[in-house]
Amino acid sequence: MTSAMEFVLRPWSIAVYTWREGIRKKTLVGFLILSLLVIFGSSFLGTFLDATYTGDADVDMDLKLVKDICVTTISIFGILITIFISASVVPNEVENKVIYTVLSKPVSRLQYLFGKFMGVQLIVIINLLLMGGLFFIALYLRQNVLPTLLLWSILLTYFEFLIVSSFTFAISCTSTSPVLPTISGLFVYLTGNLTEYLNDVSQRSQQSGEIIDNIIGYIAQGLYITLPNLQNFSLKTQILNSQPNDPPTDVLITQLMIYGVVNAAVGFALAFWIFRRKEL
Repeated sequence: MTSAMEFVLRPWSIAVYTWREGIRKKTLVGFLILSLLVIFGSSFLGTFLDATYTGDADVDMDLKLVKDICVTTISIFGILITIFISASVVPNEVENKVIYTVLSKPVSRLQYLFGKFMGVQLIVIINLLLMGGLFFIALYLRQNVLPTLLLWSILLTYFEFLIVSSFTFAISCTSTSPVLPTISGLFVYLTGNLTEYLNDVSQRSQQSGEIIDNIIGYIAQGLYITLPNLQNFSLKTQILNSQPNDPPTDVLITQLMIYGVVNAAVGFALAFWIFRRKEL
């Protein structure tokens, strides 16, 4: 019982330490403050436009503009924060030699790595809640209706970030600098949101007899099969066009959450496989 508690408490202590260190990073705080300012500014802009135009159509367009700005801001700054922190926690500790002190204590590599990963998730969740919470309040004050659809969107957005975070974290275990993991994380996020386009490229290339087109098609097909499909996690279109308290449609919430957890588990397993063989 004692050993089981220690196995849980040691990673949790590392997670809390990682969270405390993360919130002190000026770049991370800058991303968060800027995102909150954009969300607040868009809400103020929407209020100003509502006072200027009185037609229902104009008000609807202004509300869509506010929603579009806020959803896009949460996506952009949220993924930047996710990639930045996922790419830097392990390389920074290797560079500062803090990792040697931690691993010299009765802490296994699995406990250390799991604690760092949990710390990253704490930072991502708190930042996402802050941005989503401000957007939630702004929508509620404007429409006097609880925007429950936004809550579903934030939930799915986290699982999208979880997938990107896990693979960025895995790549960071191979590097002593956060530069390569950051670039790799951006690649995973961008291509993960273009998987349907990759599939389309693959299908079109099969109809061509050109060798170069066939090679591009094989590469696109490989990326389509390998990379997670992140487009399924987006509820942006529904948020813009549906009522704020409408349930999400054409989305299997439970399946997407399982899909996110499975991909995150694969990413963490890859991270541990790399980290276990790392010379420290």
